[in-house]
Amino acid sequence: MRLDELLDELQVRIDEVRGTRDRVHSLLEAVVSVGRQLDLSQVLRRIVEAAALLVDAEYGALGVIGPDGRTLAQFLTVGLSDEEISAIGPLPAGHGLLGEVIHHPEPLRLTDLGAHSSSYGFPAHHPPMRTFLGVPIRVRDEVFGNLYLTDKRGGVDFDTEDETVISTLSVAAGVAIDNARLYEGAQRQQLWLRANAEITESLLSGSSRPAVLELIARRAQEITAARLAHVAVPVAGVDGLVVEFAAGADGTGCQGLVVPFEGTLSGAAHRAGKPVTAMQVSGDGLYPAQARGREALGPAVAVPLGTAGGESRGVLLLSRPAGDPAFGEGELEPLVAFAGQAALALELAERRRDAEQIALLEERDRIARDLHDLAIQRLFATGMTLQSAARLVEHEGAAERVGRAVDDLDETIKIIRSTIFGLRTKDREGGPGLRARAARAVGDAAVSLGHPPRLSMEGLLDTDVPAPIADHVVAALGELLSNAARHARATRVGVTLRAGLGEIVLTVSDNGTGIAPQGRRSGLRNLDERARGVGGTFTVENPEEGGSRLVWRAPLPGGA
Repeated sequence: MRLDELLDELQVRIDEVRGTRDRVHSLLEAVVSVGRQLDLSQVLRRIVEAAALLVDAEYGALGVIGPDGRTLAQFLTVGLSDEEISAIGPLPAGHGLLGEVIHHPEPLRLTDLGAHSSSYGFPAHHPPMRTFLGVPIRVRDEVFGNLYLTDKRGGVDFDTEDETVISTLSVAAGVAIDNARLYEGAQRQQLWLRANAEITESLLSGSSRPAVLELIARRAQEITAARLAHVAVPVAGVDGLVVEFAAGADGTGCQGLVVPFEGTLSGAAHRAGKPVTAMQVSGDGLYPAQARGREALGPAVAVPLGTAGGESRGVLLLSRPAGDPAFGEGELEPLVAFAGQAALALELAERRRDAEQIALLEERDRIARDLHDLAIQRLFATGMTLQSAARLVEHEGAAERVGRAVDDLDETIKIIRSTIFGLRTKDREGGPGLRARAARAVGDAAVSLGHPPRLSMEGLLDTDVPAPIADHVVAALGELLSNAARHARATRVGVTLRAGLGEIVLTVSDNGTGIAPQGRRSGLRNLDERARGVGGTFTVENPEEGGSRLVWRAPLPGGA
């Protein structure tokens, strides 16, 4: 009997040694498996899976502590299906029992987690859990996150050996996480350098400002795995930042949006001149005015694009999906450097645009000077010669033809002078002047008319005509050409636009069916009302040779 007892005890010891050997072997396999990965997300997933397997836990989780050191920025689970996770709702933020391990980073082992003073209970649809083991993960003396394990299979409690195994795994996990972060940082640095080189190359190749902004936003979005990226810039006269380019979630809806200075991440970064982060931008109480799209957004960062006079030239906003990791310090440093490069790109684009504008204006001045000094003088001299020669021509038909040639030369001189005025006039507020707008309207009407109208412009249309009156002129011109296309049945349409003698006069004539006195349409009434609204007049004439002549005129400031 004594021998049997000794043999049984020996067998138990052998089984224990085998169990310990197997657990040590599993632990070594887990350490090797965790250390083999270089992608941080894969490393974290492998750590929590290995921990649950080593201690035979039903459920496991790994919580990554956020930048504030008090809440969880990321929460990975094992043992719960996607349907269960969806039914439970938002992932835990690090309060209650989970927060206990955050605030006191030491191993915590419980027989009944519901009996602990920090336990808040479970949300609806959460599976019941009883036993608990929590162990912190340290990376270079910094608590990176915590491993949470519950419900050891078989209904038994977690023991000291389980705690030792998970504590050992957490040390290896800390090394693996550090290696993965270093590798990820090096990879990210290469991507930032490549993006900076791409932006520089784009600038040197002469890309436009919108193209540079798009490149900045898209590269930042790709490198940071952001769901939304937009660049907002300050605009004179607007109490906020205007989103000039947006990509990602609801990007089209964000473009052109005015982002207020108060209550938004972008506004705070613009005024502070430094990066501003938020853990959950869609519902962050610190930034209630932050623009919301159809999709809930998670962690976000707003980075000013350089500073000029204490304020940034714009702001780059990046936001990840809800539940993704927050932007850490390791990401902010290269992002700030990239934003500085982006600010330089914007400034270079503006300087190139100014230089091109100056070169264009100088070229226009040269062309205008040559036209005035050479072409007009020669045409005028030729006209004078023809007028003198006409007196010597006895044949009536020949004299008439010479007279018409003189008239054509006079008309040509007027057209050239009008062109000179246009060349020497800088576009008002960076937009097209009245000449360009009128020419565009006439060109667009050629399709509906079936032939190009004849256009003649005289006077200082871009300098003497204020913007509000210019808008009325363009609207009236469009309405007149539209009427001619719909009702006149004309084969020839002429447009004359003249500024001078204190008024601007728009005349549209055609060789069509004419307008009966009782046939005034609503469009013509609108033209009359538009003219009277600015103190002008609108008249409809039926020339003897047929067709119609419509004259819209308005007084100019400073006119007699």
